[in-house]
Amino acid sequence: MPEPFRVPIAGEESVSAIAYGAPARPGAGITLILGHGAGAGQSSAFMVDFASALAARGIDVVTFNFPYMEAGRRLPDSNERLEACYRAVIDSVRPERTSGHHAVAIGGKSMGGRIASQVAAGATGLAGVVLLGYPLHPPGKPRQLRVRHLPKVAAPMLFVQGTRDTFGTPEELQAVLAQLPLAELYLVENGDHSFKVLKRAGVPQEAVYARIQDKIADWLGALARQRA
Repeated sequence: MPEPFRVPIAGEESVSAIAYGAPARPGAGITLILGHGAGAGQSSAFMVDFASALAARGIDVVTFNFPYMEAGRRLPDSNERLEACYRAVIDSVRPERTSGHHAVAIGGKSMGGRIASQVAAGATGLAGVVLLGYPLHPPGKPRQLRVRHLPKVAAPMLFVQGTRDTFGTPEELQAVLAQLPLAELYLVENGDHSFKVLKRAGVPQEAVYARIQDKIADWLGALARQRA
């Protein structure tokens, strides 16, 4: 069962978090921290579905709310505040999860993934970074790239991107990833920014998500075995 807990971030302020423990023990030996997107928190259907499905595949998962979402505000916090919150979550998870060979990876959906990648830039000790629908640029503004920090990420990165994503096409991402030797791109055919596919594609949405979740679990499991 998912276990709620709180993460102190500054003074007496804290945010809510949820641990999804892998039911199969010993599991893959890795915990993935997932940050939510700008418009919906950790209780969104997407976050709950992915966290639960990855846990069922042997990956321990932790989700959390950024401060603005915790307070019920719509406008995201500053980059500095978002990053500080993410680092606090990592610090709270590491003492519980890094004993022995248990590794920690980070990532998130859209904005949550972008913040995770910024936190990972220059950081040490992370097993990997999982980016679900990386917001390469705002829709319709391909010149406003969010890539300057990516070469500083030393951990392997998995980019999961829909071929219809208006925040960054596969072609745009491939040009960036060509400069990142530890990055891998997994394409979701006909998927949008949340990997939703067109009905005429003839593929059930649940099957699309399951394939993505299989890929993430396999990728993280391989990283955990390499570190063991």
